[in-house]
Amino acid sequence: MAGSVRRPEQTGPPELFYNEDQARKYTQNSRIIEIQSQMSERAVELLCLREDQPCYLLDVGCGSGLSGDYITEQGHHWVGIDISTAMLDVALDREIEGDLILGDMGQGIPFRPGTFDGCISISALQWLCNANKKTHNPPRRLFRFFTTLYSALARGSRAVLQLYPENAEQLELVTAQAMRAGFTGGMVVDFPNSTKAKKFFLCLFAGVSGVLPKGLGEESAEQGVTHQASFVKERMRFKNAKGKSVKKSKDWILEKKERRRRQGKEVRADTKYSGRKRRPNF
Repeated sequence: MAGSVRRPEQTGPPELFYNEDQARKYTQNSRIIEIQSQMSERAVELLCLREDQPCYLLDVGCGSGLSGDYITEQGHHWVGIDISTAMLDVALDREIEGDLILGDMGQGIPFRPGTFDGCISISALQWLCNANKKTHNPPRRLFRFFTTLYSALARGSRAVLQLYPENAEQLELVTAQAMRAGFTGGMVVDFPNSTKAKKFFLCLFAGVSGVLPKGLGEESAEQGVTHQASFVKERMRFKNAKGKSVKKSKDWILEKKERRRRQGKEVRADTKYSGRKRRPNF
């Protein structure tokens, strides 16, 4: 029955849930990859980073590095922290371009004050709302995470944390601990009237008070446009406005190959077939 399905964070510690089998899905399941990529793109958009200037970002719960791939595509540098060795092993096998750290976000962010220009996190924060060990105290672990994150961020920067809250009480708990740690900001909800497309992003400001961005899908609901169509259209508009190459296009592939060459990595030579779409085998 649908009502009896347990959420991943209710099954035990994340380092056990994200084992080798789960980690493998993040390289083989096209739907997981697409969803992670979309949420990463939205999180980076909400950071409102400076145009045409590389930034140094933190990815909390980086997993196999799917979020980091998008950060790299945008020309930024990043460090990822995750509690699962299996997920980090997958990231290493994929030869991602960020640095990786094995660590528990509930024990704090181990970086010097003002290190990062921003932080994103995809589908990780809700794990701190559960006590997987007798020594775990969710409010205390959340507060430890937010206080050390606040310290690690440069003043005036943002943190955008996507999460799947179980209920309103969890949202209140997370937001309260973030504000107690010194952050301002709040929750941005994309497509609030859609069951499948609805996404929660905790948008936090470090050291300054900013204007909370609007969630996607608010206008489209009034105009009778479907949430999913509006989401795709909005994403393309934003990318074109910044002059970025469309993902998986020929220009995008050539840019990525050139970037890897500059890093001294072995890359196949460019040919007239580079980036060309193949015809279906039927």
